[in-house]
Formats: sequence, structure tokens, C-alpha cells
Amino acid sequence: MSTSSRVAALALAAALPLALAGCRQGMFDQAKYEPYEKSELFDDGASARPLPEGTVALGRLADDPAFHSGMSAGGAFVASSPVPWTREVLARGRQRFDVFCSPCHGRTGEGDGMIVRRGYKQPASYHEERLRGMPDGYFFDVVTRGYGVMPSYAQQVPVEDRWAIVGYVRALQLSRTVRLAELPAAERAAATRALAEAERRPARASGPRPGEGSVGAPAEPVPDARREDPAAPPAGDSGAPAEGRDVR
Repeated sequence: MSTSSRVAALALAAALPLALAGCRQGMFDQAKYEPYEKSELFDDGASARPLPEGTVALGRLADDPAFHSGMSAGGAFVASSPVPWTREVLARGRQRFDVFCSPCHGRTGEGDGMIVRRGYKQPASYHEERLRGMPDGYFFDVVTRGYGVMPSYAQQVPVEDRWAIVGYVRALQLSRTVRLAELPAAERAAATRALAEAERRPARASGPRPGEGSVGAPAEPVPDARREDPAAPPAGDSGAPAEGRDVR
């Protein structure tokens, strides 16, 4: 290869990275309008154009602020749910609550869920006077956007199910104050039978269940005769010790 050919090859090799870098920058900084960028093309100077008449939303149109955000047009939490709380809605709310909420809040809303017992930060009880007085939209907003260490559940729980969960939370709160005489006849009879059965049931011993202990500490061993040395004599046996066993 002649000297001139080698020089041309080296020049091409040196220029190639610069050309590639230029292409990369060109892809990064494309000739396009950024959001709210001014445009000289239109008389009003705005690059963002009004939607053509007849345009439809992709997916579901969130045209009802109360239903989709739990807030009124003025930005305040709605006092009451826009979804009627039928028996079917509350049953759905209970099922979704047990799946997504009970690990932290517990099945009764006391804030004593299983992961709280394992060291997660304890949430407030739904039965506190402060939360009993909150509007329905507040609970919907918390499920939607999260609060404190609680993450948002907007991706996991659809809008309808969020309102169903709010309804079940209200049912849990009401269960603490409703009088037996205020229940319908069928529910009153069932509640009376349940209370009678609970009174006949023997009281459970307090304290942790076997295998449970405080977080970060090993649980106390469960006494079990089968764990004793099989060569040990029975309790109260004054006979000779088993061969090879040191009794000093």
C-alpha cells in the first residue's frame, strides 16, 4: 500500500468516530417541538394544538373528578362515595381488602397485620376518631397515591375496586358502634347466635403462639418430650442410669 493510501485510511479511521458521534447527537436532539415550546408556524404562537373535534380518549376517559380522584372540582375530598355501596360492592371490597390491605392493616382494621407483627411500621387504626371523621374521598386518595410508608395501589387496584375497599373500611368502622337492635332481623339473629357461641367457647391463653417470638430474637423452644435424650430414664425413675451416661 502506498504512503498516500495509508494516510487516507488513517484519516478515514479518525473521522469515523466523529461522524458516529454526530449521528448519535442528532438522534438525541431531533428537530421537534418540546412541550409548551413556542412555534412560529401558527398564528397563536403555540406548538401544542387543540384536539380535533370527535377525538376519543385512549382507554377510559377520566371525566368525573369525584369518581376518578376522590376530589371535587374545587380540590376538596368528596364527603360521600359516588359509588352506591350495595351488598355486592361491599363483598368485593372485603375480598380486595383482604388481598391488598390486611397484610398491614389487619383483617379488622386495627393496624396489626402480619407484616406489622414482623417489624413493618404500624399504620393507624381505622377505628381512631380522627379516621372515623375523614371523608370517603380521603381513603380513596390514600389508596390511589399512597401515604407515608404505604405505596400507591393505583396500578394494582382499579378505580371501582378502590371505592369498594373504601366502603368495606366504612363497614369495619360501623361494626364497632352499631347496636344489635339496629341490625335487620336475619343479621340480628345470626349475630346473636355468634355471640352465644363465643361465650361458650373457652378463653384462649394469652401470649405468642408456638414458634412466634419478638422480631429479631429467636423464639422460645416448644417443650416436647420427644426432644429429650432417648437414653434418659423416665421422670421419677431412681434406677441405674443408662450405660455411658454421665450423671455427675
